[in-house]
Amino acid sequence: MKTLILFVGWCILFALASPVALLALVLFPVVWLLALPFRLLGIAVEAVFALLKALLFLPARMFGHRGL
Repeated sequence: MKTLILFVGWCILFALASPVALLALVLFPVVWLLALPFRLLGIAVEAVFALLKALLFLPARMFGHRGL
């Protein structure tokens, strides 16, 4: 559904301002490639926080606390 909305939005943009739509179509892969390292960094930071949470809550889990 998200892809369909994006496509319809691009078609409307193409009908109203075709040079801008074509520029967006060409620049999308470049922007995606530039954003990729930040996405990987976000995944790594999220993994570190999950590890810290698991280590901090380990004593409570060993004593039988049932969290949410």
